[in-house]
Amino acid sequence: MNKKTVRDIDLKGKRVLMRVDFNVPMDKGVVTDDKRIRAALPTIQYVLDQGASLILMSHLGRPKGTGFDPEFSLKPAAEVLSKLLGRPVQMAPDCVGPEVEAMAQALKPGDVLMLENTRFHKGEEKNDLELAKQMARLGDVYVNDAFGSAHRAHASTEGVARFLPAVSGFLMEQELEYLGRATDNPAHPYVAILGGAKISDKIAVVENLLAKCDTLIIGGGMANTFLAAKGYNMQESLVEPGSIDTARAILEKAGDKILLPVDAVVADRFDAEANSQVVDVDKIPAGWRMLDIGPKSVAKFGEALKTAKLVVWNGPMGVFEFPKFAEGTFAIARLLAELDAITVIGGGDSASAVKKAGVAKKMTHVSTGGGASLEFLEGKVLPGVAALNDK
Repeated sequence: MNKKTVRDIDLKGKRVLMRVDFNVPMDKGVVTDDKRIRAALPTIQYVLDQGASLILMSHLGRPKGTGFDPEFSLKPAAEVLSKLLGRPVQMAPDCVGPEVEAMAQALKPGDVLMLENTRFHKGEEKNDLELAKQMARLGDVYVNDAFGSAHRAHASTEGVARFLPAVSGFLMEQELEYLGRATDNPAHPYVAILGGAKISDKIAVVENLLAKCDTLIIGGGMANTFLAAKGYNMQESLVEPGSIDTARAILEKAGDKILLPVDAVVADRFDAEANSQVVDVDKIPAGWRMLDIGPKSVAKFGEALKTAKLVVWNGPMGVFEFPKFAEGTFAIARLLAELDAITVIGGGDSASAVKKAGVAKKMTHVSTGGGASLEFLEGKVLPGVAALNDK
């Protein structure tokens, strides 16, 4: 990575303004999954160990941007962090303003201050530079450890970096290192796996990966459109008619690089309790729809994965939220867990799938950013990364 990290600057006695991704799931004001908070701990602990004080900022959910809203307060996240760190975490009433500036100025080395939700201000998502300047007044150094928000050019992710020395945290560094292996000089054989509902969301990813990988496995709803492009009658399966020509052109260009399902778990309706059966993709019954890949497809994909040195996976193989239609996704997760390869899981549903399959710890890297990892794999420059100082 050619961006400076927290290791590259002297933090002693400094006030460190750090963007984290504490956009955590909550239920009635209680954090139900603290994974994202724990993911930031190595950088947080390092900053404090260097004799700095720490000011944390994050967004949470989608408030209206009209000021404080208790439903989207970061106070519960601050309480979880306090327990994890074993030290107090002060809670600010806002993310900018005279009162917040006074709290920041009063911090001593080792103190931690959590700012309130950055999205309580409309200027956050507009990357308002006046708001960013107010944020920058709180610290001496800016650290971005929120990879999950790095694809957004917001005041707290991009704007603030214009006014302070800006470096990455350890989580950001790790994300860029492992996702970078998928795009810059990757190890071979390199197998990419793409799933999810729509091909239209991932055309740029498909094209970018095809130029770099040896094999591209396609499952999930997006496989339906590719199968339709090959002339199969997908019956009631989710197919994007407007993308069939694009899929056909990609298949012609890719040749045997693309692997598609050969059988399917089909359902008579889109429902967790639907009747199901396994059929070859050319024998889907009228009125039925493909909701998962079948065992022959798992075996076929497994053969391609056997010799891989690098595997990148983004998107489930079926409707894995329904237990009846989760086996294809979980089977791929288990196959990856047994490989002697670098395995990079691209956040979102894929991260959830390896966790549910009980194999997350066997993966080389599980990304914390679904949208950010997808845009990175497309080859896009992420604003929150571009804003950091080069080495």
